[in-house]
Amino acid sequence: MSEDDLTVGRFTIPGRELSWEFGTSGGPGGQHANKASTRAELSWTIEESEALPADVKQRVSSALTNRITHGVLTVGSDDSRSQWRNRSIARKRMADLIAEAARPAKTRRPTKPSRSARRRRLEAKRRRSETKQLRAKVDPPD
Repeated sequence: MSEDDLTVGRFTIPGRELSWEFGTSGGPGGQHANKASTRAELSWTIEESEALPADVKQRVSSALTNRITHGVLTVGSDDSRSQWRNRSIARKRMADLIAEAARPAKTRRPTKPSRSARRRRLEAKRRRSETKQLRAKVDPPD
């Protein structure tokens, strides 16, 4: 395992599957921001990856469908003035995103309302019905 590898939970994405791109960060900052390539973008092609099993890749792809363009997941950072720090931030964001997306969804166990909850619901319905009955027009006596 090299320092370029990205560890995500129990999986490790090899550094050769990740690609970096650097550029100038936007916003104010004067000469430093305009000349230094401190913005870091980390990209990972999900379909070509051998790091994750097929079922996990499918979960990640479907969970991050809005963040994936042409099969490539890209995460960027220009939070810091330091390229090294932005690289660290982008790596952490990528790892967190993949870990959250790879986690299987909890299965829902159907439950029943308790007896007291059913009783409270019926009492509330009865009270509401009585309130509405009191609003009804009263026929005047002949």
